[in-house]
Amino acid sequence: MDVPAGFEPFGRKSPVTEPWEPIYCKRTPEAVVLAVRLAKSHTNARGFAHGGFISALADNAMGHSLVTTKLDWEKKSAITVSLTVDFLGSAQVGQWVEFTTTFIKAGGTLCFTQCFVTADGVPCARANATFRVVDRTG
Repeated sequence: MDVPAGFEPFGRKSPVTEPWEPIYCKRTPEAVVLAVRLAKSHTNARGFAHGGFISALADNAMGHSLVTTKLDWEKKSAITVSLTVDFLGSAQVGQWVEFTTTFIKAGGTLCFTQCFVTADGVPCARANATFRVVDRTG
């Protein structure tokens, strides 16, 4: 499988994303970019990327970027308060799909993020999310 330079397997596993493995990541000072080589398991009945898949990975990319670049992750966590997704195009099986986070405002209680989703470099979705920062418990 062709994986672009700078990407490595994403080590944070979860039950919801397990069927979509392998998921890759590239760490930058500003964010963690998530990516996949789109496969049949990521698609809807019409054969292109499922909106639920795009929404879930965009949420994951934004939340993980927030916790690892803006918060003291050993003491703080983030919970999604709202998530909206605009679908701009489609992604097809075989395309490299990236989820790139930017921060609108990272506050102490609420953080506002945006994620651009591209398929082989062409925009296919944009997500916006608000996260609540909470203390980690036990």
